[in-house]
Amino acid sequence: MSIELGKLTIGGVREGLKSRAFSAEELASEALRSAGEQNATTNAYLTFCPELALEAARRVDQAIAAGENPGPLAGVPIAVKDVIVTEGLRTTCGSRLLEHYIPPYSATAIHRLEGAGGVIIGKTNCDEFAMGSSNENSAFGPVHNPVAPDRVPGGSSGGSAAAVASGTVVAALGSDTGGSVRQPASFCGVVGVTPTYGRVSRYGLVAYASSLDHIAPFARNVKDAALLLEAIAGRDPRDSTSADAPVPDYAAALDGKVKGKRIGLPREYFQSLASETGDLIMTAVDVLKRLGCEPVEISLPATDYAIATYYIIATAEASSNLARFDGVRYTTRSEKAESLISMYRNTRGEGFGAECKRRIMLGTYVLSAGYYDAYYLKAQKVRHLIAQDFAKAFETVDAIVTPVSPFPAFKIGEKVDDPLAMYLSDIYTITGSLAGIPCMSVPAGVTADGLPVGMQILTRHFDESGMFRLAHAYEQAA
Repeated sequence: MSIELGKLTIGGVREGLKSRAFSAEELASEALRSAGEQNATTNAYLTFCPELALEAARRVDQAIAAGENPGPLAGVPIAVKDVIVTEGLRTTCGSRLLEHYIPPYSATAIHRLEGAGGVIIGKTNCDEFAMGSSNENSAFGPVHNPVAPDRVPGGSSGGSAAAVASGTVVAALGSDTGGSVRQPASFCGVVGVTPTYGRVSRYGLVAYASSLDHIAPFARNVKDAALLLEAIAGRDPRDSTSADAPVPDYAAALDGKVKGKRIGLPREYFQSLASETGDLIMTAVDVLKRLGCEPVEISLPATDYAIATYYIIATAEASSNLARFDGVRYTTRSEKAESLISMYRNTRGEGFGAECKRRIMLGTYVLSAGYYDAYYLKAQKVRHLIAQDFAKAFETVDAIVTPVSPFPAFKIGEKVDDPLAMYLSDIYTITGSLAGIPCMSVPAGVTADGLPVGMQILTRHFDESGMFRLAHAYEQAA
């Protein structure tokens, strides 16, 4: 029996199970086989879990045989970024410090995935502790973009994006701090969604920057991304920052009713675009116009300060969050530990990669005495201005459309020695993260070299339904 895993959707899995075209166990076996085979090329996975995956698939098959509801994600093969903890399954965060760490509990998002019938086949490669824009900072080697193996898949959730793009899973979970889901989705030609901050519980997500981190879905189409988000969203008493807001039926919002919607085009985002990227985004805007949307030029004046603001706030929070990885509790400990201080120093010096060290040092500096007010406090004030820009814009428009990145996927090694150039690849995604609003990347076409380019859609807080409606209408028309 042949299963075309790369063409399956969540709905397709449901129909296949219902018609007995395949069983959940057969589908999981095919996903594991395909992922293992392709991993030699992409390096998208760090850990596979065949026993756990096949056991979960058998439970789905048993529920179907008993006439029970197996769940909205029944039998769907899913990959999970290796910064989301999974009970009994190695979680490394792409770091040598956690190379052998086996968590004693699972994240809330994992519990909800499993409760919905999803089948997790493995953990995906990522930049170390989610710090990076290219997936070249993993201690276990870079991920290769399945569209063009000599290029990066984007970061830090490049492994999850590559897993979906290569067709080894139907959907995946990543984490997004400043664009780490949307940018890889754009580079790999898939859909990536960053929900409103607090929409999905962060319990069990290894923290990078707590006020910016999200657990977020990847899929090959908008409807699947909406279904996956609906399955994991909602209030969690174990996460005080999770929002006590009802989770709508996102699939019901995909009705194509976008005529008359006002679409904001911020001038600051279109000034420095590479020509092909800009042309593809404007072609996508033309599609929205044909659907009856009204493009409106807007301004988000604080955008110019976003990079500096983001890297002050994110690194400050990282400096605090990563202090726990010291060799005392669950990390790999340096063998050169003659005293407590040397154990701390050597464990962290040997365990953290160059990018983590860079961000920890920068964050420690901006929080230090004499610099807190000059940098961190000022950055928080500018963050408020950025959020105000979006709030003001949404008084006159229903959604905002921008590029995801100034350029398509770049070659592996091209920017690794220029941290500032690497940071600038997130220039269009970090503003939405700082404001905490929902935003997503939807494929907008490919360049002459065949490299995917994504269009970013942003909406007001908790209006994921409006965002999905616009993205789905565009996807169907394009």
